[in-house]
Amino acid sequence: MSSQRYTPEFKDEAVRQVVDRGYSVAEVSERLGVSPHSLYKWVKAVKPDKPEQQASELTAAKSEVLKLRAQLRRKKRSATS
Repeated sequence: MSSQRYTPEFKDEAVRQVVDRGYSVAEVSERLGVSPHSLYKWVKAVKPDKPEQQASELTAAKSEVLKLRAQLRRKKRSATS
């Protein structure tokens, strides 16, 4: 059996169905005829590590808080003028 059974495009589409479209690994693996184990490995290969993802989300949240604070300051200034 070849180690390159599935094309990269096939793997990308399978992973996209799980990551972007929200289907479960079980649904996609059954529909596409792929073992859930293989699909989990493909998904894990493209998803960032948990600490990386948490750091990214924290940075995004901090950025949004700063923007909202700036908006609030502008609103308060315009309300007192």
